[in-house]
Amino acid sequence: MIKTVRFTDVQIELAHGAGGKASRRLIEGLLLPYLTNPVLEALSDAASLEVNGTRLAFTADSFVVKPLKFPGGSIGELAVNGTVNDLAVSGAKPLALLSTLILEAGLSAETLELQIRAMAEAGERAGVNIVGGDTKVVEHGKADGLYITTAGIGLVDTRVKLSPGQVRPGDQILISGPIGDHGITVLLARGELDLEANLSSDTRAIWPLVELLIDKAAPGLRWMRDPTRGGVATALNELARDAKVGIALCEEKIPVREPVRGACEVLGLDPLHIANEGQFIAVVSKEYAEQGLESLRALPGGSLSAIIGEVCEEHRGSVVVRTSYGATRVVDMLVGDPLPRIC
Repeated sequence: MIKTVRFTDVQIELAHGAGGKASRRLIEGLLLPYLTNPVLEALSDAASLEVNGTRLAFTADSFVVKPLKFPGGSIGELAVNGTVNDLAVSGAKPLALLSTLILEAGLSAETLELQIRAMAEAGERAGVNIVGGDTKVVEHGKADGLYITTAGIGLVDTRVKLSPGQVRPGDQILISGPIGDHGITVLLARGELDLEANLSSDTRAIWPLVELLIDKAAPGLRWMRDPTRGGVATALNELARDAKVGIALCEEKIPVREPVRGACEVLGLDPLHIANEGQFIAVVSKEYAEQGLESLRALPGGSLSAIIGEVCEEHRGSVVVRTSYGATRVVDMLVGDPLPRIC
């Protein structure tokens, strides 16, 4: 049965793809009323279905990043990593990918080859193959050279049951590394701002880190998410709303590289709203949090992992940040799209 459509915006804007309030409004107000079903209503990074006694995770993604190549990565590498990461934070080992290429007439064969090679190399590092897909070509000027869409399948680890409903006050908020690297790197790579920074995208496949966390802390692992569009703030606000809890972060414990912090100060942005493509947030029960953190810090790429806050009874439905000066500020979901086309 089709539910009532509540989407009142008269046209689609860039903000509807930014992962913040406008995206949520579009999904809940227009898409879900027509497509609603119990799996889709979970609004997870991957759908989870049981097939002949085996639980599988399915996900799909699309990539329209501009420019196609940036320090530390490219659209091809991003397409693979972003898809396997959506599976990983759903507690699933990535198994295989499909990919569709939307090519613009006039795209150089050399550019395309570089991106296909980047996809192949990223797949090899992540331990997955691209097993099929499709290719379409559109007129010159219609696709910024190349868009990529992907679909992925993974095998869900039965030791974990991840959902907002599992989250409890006292649980700890763990992050796998510094935030904001990807969004600021892509912004600066466009050359539109008179800013320079020695910074690279954090794009990578996170399954090795997630797998180790599951091994060490599965009984206390409640929820995970990769904070891409909308950043950490948006992901945690969605959790606070869906789980009907409050979330309190400690500002001085949130890992942010100085180039990211400096660029955000100049541009009037909050690092908590900036996209990441190689980090994940995990909510872990208090008795397993330190054990999980130690395991991540011992793995290459996890040395800067940190516990940045906790789930609380207060501030239900909201995220607050406690500063080093003892003040508290509310951090809302991303509003608008200050950094379009970053993934």
